Amino acid sequence: MLLVPGTAGDPRGLSDAERFQLLVDAVQDYAIYMLDPTGIVTNWNVGAQRLKGYRADEIVGQHFSRFYTKEDRADGLPLRVLETARREGRFEAEGWRVRKDGTRFWASVAISAIRNAQGELLGFAKVTRDITERVAAQQALRESERQLRLLIRGVVDYALFMIDPNGIVTSWNSGAERIKGYSANEIIGQHFSKFYTAAERADGVPARALYTALHEGRYEAEGWRVRKDGSLFWANVVIDPIRDEDGKLTGFAKITRDITDKRNAQIALEQAHAQRARAQKMEALGQLTGGVAHDFNNLLMVVSGYIHTLKQLVVDNPKGLRAAQAIELAAQRGQSLTRQLLSFARRQPLRPVTVDLASRIDSIRPMLAASVGHSVRIGISVSADAWPVRVDANELDLALLNLMLNARDAMPDGGAITITAENVQLRGTDNPQKLTGDFVAIAVADTGRGIPPDIIEKVFDPFFTTKQQGNGLGLSQVHGLAHQSGGTVTIESELGVGTRVTLYFPRATVGTEQEGERKAPAVAIGGTVLLVEDNPDVAGATLALLEQLGYEVTTASDAQMALGELKRREFDLIITDIVMAGAVDGLGLARIVRQQHGGTPVILVTGYSDAAGAAEKEFIVLRKPYQVAELSRAIAKTMANHRTTAANSLVQLRDGKRRKP
Repeated sequence: MLLVPGTAGDPRGLSDAERFQLLVDAVQDYAIYMLDPTGIVTNWNVGAQRLKGYRADEIVGQHFSRFYTKEDRADGLPLRVLETARREGRFEAEGWRVRKDGTRFWASVAISAIRNAQGELLGFAKVTRDITERVAAQQALRESERQLRLLIRGVVDYALFMIDPNGIVTSWNSGAERIKGYSANEIIGQHFSKFYTAAERADGVPARALYTALHEGRYEAEGWRVRKDGSLFWANVVIDPIRDEDGKLTGFAKITRDITDKRNAQIALEQAHAQRARAQKMEALGQLTGGVAHDFNNLLMVVSGYIHTLKQLVVDNPKGLRAAQAIELAAQRGQSLTRQLLSFARRQPLRPVTVDLASRIDSIRPMLAASVGHSVRIGISVSADAWPVRVDANELDLALLNLMLNARDAMPDGGAITITAENVQLRGTDNPQKLTGDFVAIAVADTGRGIPPDIIEKVFDPFFTTKQQGNGLGLSQVHGLAHQSGGTVTIESELGVGTRVTLYFPRATVGTEQEGERKAPAVAIGGTVLLVEDNPDVAGATLALLEQLGYEVTTASDAQMALGELKRREFDLIITDIVMAGAVDGLGLARIVRQQHGGTPVILVTGYSDAAGAAEKEFIVLRKPYQVAELSRAIAKTMANHRTTAANSLVQLRDGKRRKP
């Protein structure tokens, strides 16, 4: 309630009423005007004219209800407003009001009753303010907040939630429920460290995350997080501090995204790239090895071919005999080196047979025990129902020996080596090669020093070794044998605990050739041989071996010369190198001989050739370097096959004659 100002003068001659009117007229942001007790406008300020659009002469004497909407007037709101102000002394409200031009604005209204000193009601003072923009801004803010809440609630791919400065969860969206498994009423009020693994909680990771966000303005990381059911997922986490207008910390906003699939895809892509790089390296190494192997084996052939002659010459000279034996050993080591390189590059020619692992491993146990010495205990456990495998038996022996030697070297103070074999079924997700089906896993485990993580990926690489001695090809041979046999190899190691290498070989099919079915042919002696070899040194060494077996040898340096010799005379046997210069190589020559001189047996010889695999399906193939015993066996087998073929042809000829009318 307001009292009417007095009329006392001041030094400038203005009364209080005049001064008050000047003040009111100066206010332009508020409509300030007077009403009589019935609601008639009695005066009007500049602010009222600006706000409502009426001049004083247009509105003074009119009822103030014209500022209300039709709906409010019909509802009797103007009368209730005056009654409230009369009864309570003041009325305040907000609502729509109408300007002279009919437009509406949202008004903040205050009406105060005016009484004289005796308490008689003289009228009302009414103050109106246009707060349309403020209300619109508030409504926009509320709408924005509503939309934000809907947005956050509707996001299901991200966990969006708030935590207070102490890490307590204060809000929870549907994405958080979907990703983490907790409903809002289960998790609000709980500490956010619940989502971390026990190891990370013990290590203080949650606290460091909040500390980093607080002092650096943001925290972002990836790691394993725990769902309600205890399962793990790989998460991308972002934490931002939330501050009020005064900069005071009110909490943190936390965003978590499940990127397990993305991580798995990235790992798979990296593995694919690594496998591709390894395959390219293998291909390059294979091509290099193949080229080197041919020439290297030719050199070894010269050494091996003449060593027998040299030993005969120095049989009575101990010093010379020791030198010859050293040369022979060096040639054998060179042959083994080439074989191991070819094995790693998966180009070593294998002679797979069906192997019973229990009997095979038992048969080589003495050799394995001798290789590791008395300070190492050996345990062998082959499952009674272990399937047979199709593998080159000699290469398998060598692979196990290589693994045993590596295990022994990892245990300088002694220890234990365990060899196990058991049936397994591989799925495509079990191994990088995506192998599936029935396999037998042969594992060699030791209790040695273990292999450092930065080295374990390199152990199968050729020439990689941490030993002071050795060529680094032992595990390369193991790797090559496993993959060339249709399987794979894995390695697991823990420092101070030991290493486990597992070879996987496919289960052999029923009815395959059993190990030991091949009978060594008898030694063949005597006859005429056409030797076709474009390397004079190799030809000379081979000639010496053939002469030791009692053969009369004619040499030819290429296929054309050999065909010329065949026109002049017949031979008991033709021995030809596969790789030769000229239009026709050794395999081509052998096929021509078979067509034009069907009665002459042929042996193919190679230091290394990609064509040797196909040639073995048609002819006996002898691989350099070889010694006199190997040459003798190859000749005997070839001659035996030739006699069998000739006999079968004779029977067919006789049967054909009998069928004639």
